[in-house]
Amino acid sequence: MRRLFPVTDQTVSAADREWTLDELAEAYAYPDAYPAAGAAAGATGEARPEARPVGDGVWLRANMVSTLDGAAHHEGRSQALSSDADMRIFGTLRAIADAVVVGAETVRLEGYRPARARDAFAARRAAAGQGPAPVIAVVSASLNLDFSLPLFTEPLVPTLVLTGAAAPPERIRAAEKAGAEVLIAGDGPGVEPARAVRALAGRGLTRLLTEGGPRLLGQFVAAGVLDELCLTVSPTLTSGYAQRIAGGPALAVPERLALASLLEEGGFLFTRYRRI
Repeated sequence: MRRLFPVTDQTVSAADREWTLDELAEAYAYPDAYPAAGAAAGATGEARPEARPVGDGVWLRANMVSTLDGAAHHEGRSQALSSDADMRIFGTLRAIADAVVVGAETVRLEGYRPARARDAFAARRAAAGQGPAPVIAVVSASLNLDFSLPLFTEPLVPTLVLTGAAAPPERIRAAEKAGAEVLIAGDGPGVEPARAVRALAGRGLTRLLTEGGPRLLGQFVAAGVLDELCLTVSPTLTSGYAQRIAGGPALAVPERLALASLLEEGGFLFTRYRRI
């Protein structure tokens, strides 16, 4: 793996070899502190916009993959677009997060299972005051989920379900019976992105990672609560009509992000962009 940006000593020292998990964790570490809203960006470009609706102290990053022609999946799944290096970064991003936020459709399509404790990250998580594994937080309006799956019945830490106030009461009871904790994050049938982030932060889960899918990511983008995008550009072409990494209504004004880092291995580009 090579670091192409920013240029540091590691650009040379970490080239042409597999990075350790500790090196990857350092490269993708969450910010130690967040400047006050509206503060001028410092050297890291981490200023918080005035309009950010969830306040300081929370960092929401997304991790997605896209082909060269913009497809977020192939035949409904992202695995065909990935690589060994991509999966190592995927695992690292999970391992340093407090919670992984994911949409119900992605849970169904990708066959989500509970996050596991990993010895390689145990000391780092303990030093950060984190539990043994990240919480999986599933976003679903209808709660049309199979609550008999291990994600709900066998997690190391209880799975959270984020839904709206109009969610079917019988489905809420089914989720709770399976062992999940249900959080209401919207006054209507759906989940309000900013309220979802606040609900997680209220439980001390401030280092957040979303893995989509595209509809959920689009909602986070539209609500202005996404701080960082980790995008793997896969050197593949699929054509077809696959969805982009973010779906939903277009922003009235396109939002420009700043490049924070760029890694490369085997033709895959591992980009990281942050809000300006």
